[in-house]
Amino acid sequence: MSFSSDLKNELGKVIDNPRHCRIAELAAIMCMSGVVRRNDRGRYVISVSLENPIPAEVCSALLKKVFDMETEIEERRSNRNLALYSCEIEEKDSVDVANALKIRIRENKIFPDVESLTENTCCRRAFLRGAFITAGSISDPDRHYHLEIPCRDIYSAQQIMMIMNRLGLEPKMVERQNHYVVYLKDSEQIADMLGLMGARKSLLELENARIRREVRGNINRRVNCETANINKTAHAAARQIEDILLIKEKAGLSSLPMGLDEMARVRLKYPEASLSELGTYLEPPVGKSGVNHRLRKLGEIAASLKRKEESCYDQETGNGKNFKWT
Repeated sequence: MSFSSDLKNELGKVIDNPRHCRIAELAAIMCMSGVVRRNDRGRYVISVSLENPIPAEVCSALLKKVFDMETEIEERRSNRNLALYSCEIEEKDSVDVANALKIRIRENKIFPDVESLTENTCCRRAFLRGAFITAGSISDPDRHYHLEIPCRDIYSAQQIMMIMNRLGLEPKMVERQNHYVVYLKDSEQIADMLGLMGARKSLLELENARIRREVRGNINRRVNCETANINKTAHAAARQIEDILLIKEKAGLSSLPMGLDEMARVRLKYPEASLSELGTYLEPPVGKSGVNHRLRKLGEIAASLKRKEESCYDQETGNGKNFKWT
């Protein structure tokens, strides 16, 4: 199962004890998917139809606990051949539900009075839980962070954003295919959301995933840094060897001042060694800064040879054997 499915399964088992919290969670389910329609007998009923059985089961359980109503969950097929799970409230019971949720009906959709039903912080948390169970989803935190609740109308989206803001979250909203989607992308915000909804197990899994991603990120950054340093060292060594070979060809290493000739020979002998390692091969050993200074002097000499190649040769022999550096 996916992380999102596991989260909904966990939330489906969380039902608050206070009646007002249960009513708030039921209001969320009705707000996200509740409609008024005629049943097969021609009577008006409140119906909740969903592609996931969990919110239908939660709705049925809440109706039992709050109103002592017995409801059955009916499974049928949608036009797209998807399984739909419906929970219906008969006409004789609809009045009690409508009064408790302070329902308004517009275009057969149900709009509970969310503002008055979520005055308490505990009720806001219950409402968020009901909304997420009904329509929400969350990505696998090992891949990326994204939690969203698609809403069927702008009113529902605004209500959810209002509640999330009052709980200290900072959601954003986008319109997508005639739906309004309220979403979070920050990992800490998503973790707070899971905690507010009461998903302790999923919150722990999210935190573990965050740690894994952070460790992988640190390892990748360190590997990239070390790779960059290795490439930098290799390029510097290649340039140093090229300078030394130029000096050797044009003037001879014996023409170099004392210390530089030894440095040149050690560099040629150990082409892959670091500056610190090169210093240990000298007699007496030299520190990293001393090695770097000598190699820089060799580079300057090579650059001078390139600029003054003609003048670096003995005019009579032309082989540069009599040339000496001072």
